[in-house]
Amino acid sequence: MFTALLKNLKENRRTIVFTEGPDARIQEAAARLLQEDLMDVILVGGVEEVKSASAKNGFDVSKAEIIDPEAYDGMDAMVAKMVELRKGKMSEDDCRAALKKGNYFGTMLVKMGKADALLGGATYSTADTVRPALQLIKTKPGAHLVSSCFIMKRDTGDDALKMLCMGDCAINISYEDSVDKEGNVTVSAAQKLAEVAVESARTASFFGIEPKVAMLSFSTKGSGKGATVPLSAAATKAAQELAPEFAIDGEMQFDAAVSPTVGQLKFPGSRVAGYANTFVFPNIEAGNIGYKIAQRLGGYEAYGPILQGLNAPINDLSRGCNAEEVYKMAIITAGMK
Repeated sequence: MFTALLKNLKENRRTIVFTEGPDARIQEAAARLLQEDLMDVILVGGVEEVKSASAKNGFDVSKAEIIDPEAYDGMDAMVAKMVELRKGKMSEDDCRAALKKGNYFGTMLVKMGKADALLGGATYSTADTVRPALQLIKTKPGAHLVSSCFIMKRDTGDDALKMLCMGDCAINISYEDSVDKEGNVTVSAAQKLAEVAVESARTASFFGIEPKVAMLSFSTKGSGKGATVPLSAAATKAAQELAPEFAIDGEMQFDAAVSPTVGQLKFPGSRVAGYANTFVFPNIEAGNIGYKIAQRLGGYEAYGPILQGLNAPINDLSRGCNAEEVYKMAIITAGMK
């Protein structure tokens, strides 16, 4: 799955910024990336702290650029730019204080072109990684929300199910209509879930998966009522209109999505039912539980969460990650730009 990413990195030199430079897992991954000459690396943190930690742990990060927000020569320009971006929502003092933190500082390095991509979350929460990205990098044209997906991979079993895509499992807790001051719906919940489906299909395609997108539910084609069934059904139609080039169908239960026998019985004639490889969940509870069941009981490696809908490649790590996961997520993050 990394073939296209490594090819892209070889053809287009990238710089990635790690927001937690002193962390041993970050340093181990950075040392490997530098040794293999895959990308340039910026480590955010106190210079002596980073150097001391790398020496203690035996990681060679001498080729990395270490930037201490407290001593950054371009801080005044960065503060001015952030004040402009926040448009009255944060004062100059607020911005200066925020930029002393690695998550905001690293995000502004991307915004100002010093780095191409960012990877954080080894010690920060998902919210603390995503919030600066939403405030400063913002969503790409046409996107109404940031979402995420996991690429799931295993080496055994049915060839058609060796690589899967699952979204959204980490960012959007649920989907509600956005309304203006007069109460008019500006972006419907169904449109938002449809965006998740289309963005997940695009991510799947990037990783070599020919996406067959199942909009999951506890109902198949109207067999159940209530809860999120109307949302999944409406989002299916919206996604089909938004991206007719992709095979997207629903709403459907998981067995109908993956079993050809059940799928074609419950949803005859569907291009997706029974053959799905990209799964869109109606809320974060279902998504987070679903991908972790696949990971822990199904034997899949989970790569992600891969953030979707932003103007630049920024991704989040689990605070329980190891150096191998950091290394692979760095390749994914920098390679997808």
